Parts: sequence; C-alpha cells; structure tokens
Amino acid sequence: MPPRVLTVAGSDSGGGAGVQADLKTMLALGVHGMSVITAVTAQNSRGVQGVWELPVEAVRAQYRSVVDDIGVQAVKTGMLASAELVEAVAELINGTDAPAVVDPVGVSKHGDPLLTASALDSVRTRLLPAATVATPNLDEVAQLTGVRVESEEQLREAARAVLEYGPRWVLIKGGHLAGDAVDLLSDGSEEHWLRAPRYDNRHTHGTGCTLASAIAAQLAKGRTVPEAVTAAKEYVTGAIAAGFPLGGGIGPVDHGWALGARNAGSS
Repeated sequence: MPPRVLTVAGSDSGGGAGVQADLKTMLALGVHGMSVITAVTAQNSRGVQGVWELPVEAVRAQYRSVVDDIGVQAVKTGMLASAELVEAVAELINGTDAPAVVDPVGVSKHGDPLLTASALDSVRTRLLPAATVATPNLDEVAQLTGVRVESEEQLREAARAVLEYGPRWVLIKGGHLAGDAVDLLSDGSEEHWLRAPRYDNRHTHGTGCTLASAIAAQLAKGRTVPEAVTAAKEYVTGAIAAGFPLGGGIGPVDHGWALGARNAGSS
C-alpha cells in the first residue's frame, strides 16, 4: 500500500491549481492522493470567474469518510474560503494523527481573493497552530502578519512573525523577490535557506498548491520536515521550468515533468 495523502482544498476547473494540482503532484511523487473539496471555482488561465463554497457538513463528511476508513499519513490544506470552513478543518486536523501542511491560500495567481477577510483571524488562531508546516507566500505573510518583505534579509522577520501563531515550521516562499528563487524554512531555532534558479517562464499557475502537496507527499513517506521541503523544492523547480502555455493567460506548471508524461504523450 502506498503512503496516503489527503488534500483539503478547492477545485480548479482549469486543472492547474487546487485539488487537481494536488492530486497530480501526489501521483507524480508515488503516493495515493485523496481529496476533500471545500469549494468549487470557475477558473481558467485568465482568472477566477466564480467561487461556490461547500457546506461545512459536506466538508466534514468527506474528511471523516476518508480518514476513518482509509487513513492518512499526511494532510494538506489549500483554499478554505470562509471562517466556518477554516475552523472546521482545523478541528479535523487536530484530531488526526498525521502531519499537516497548511498553505494559507489568500489570493489566486491572478489576484482574485480566495479567502474572506473574516476568515483571516481564524487562520491565525485556529489553522496555523495545527500546522506541522505552513507555506505562505509573501502576499499571504503580509495578509496574516502585516510584515511586508521586500528583500531576502526580511525573510527571517517574516518567519518569526508567522511562527508566533504556532506552526511547528514555516516555509516563507520568496518567489516574488528579484533574483534567485529563495525560500526560508525555519522552526524558530533551526534555519534552512533553499535556493533555485529563476526560470524565465510566466506559466507558473499552481506553484503554491504543488509545493505544499509535494511537501505532504514527502512527509507521508517518512521524511523529516527539512528533507521533505528540500525534495519538494527540487520537484516544483522542475515543474516551473517545464510549465507550458494553456489558454490565453498564465499556464500551469508541469506536474509530470519528472515522469516525461507530457512529452511522451505528444510524441
């Protein structure tokens, strides 16, 4: 039986982010992916045209159905949309004996809001304390803490600010800065600086979902947090390099790049 990973996130109808990206990532990394849908979006390469939350009872029922029968070795959260959903999912995670990777999704790649303002406090006080690893980007750091990062040196300040809310580890994603793609993983005493070349490729839809899912997949395989994050960073860097155009806007990263799946299918 392969390791099992559960994503709790929204559906991206365009297939580049959300639950679709999570499941593709899990397949590519050799774990069995399962899903709890929290919201349905009408979404494509140009943006998000609509969002419909699922009822809390539907989210809870999906989660219990999977965890109580199949079990999980890791849980990953993405778009949770509302305070009610955030609080319900935090409660579920706290009752599950498995590491949790929390991607505090606030806005889409195109700048569309995916989290209500009223939910931010619930993310801070309920969801982040349940996280084994939290993976905010710089916009989400600013949303959650008020810290605005404009240089690599400020990543440490951002990590401290997020850790105050209680996650065991935080990965501050510095991809929006100039220069190399630099991320900082910290638990408050131990630090790991992760660097990768920046590729001149605008097709990066789904990077955050993909990275968080890759971390969860590696944790499910029994890796430590630093090992899991390092391996996930390598995977997502390759996926960004292989990102491809889709539709008229921002295309997705290539989740099957390491398998040669897309190139093999087109030959």
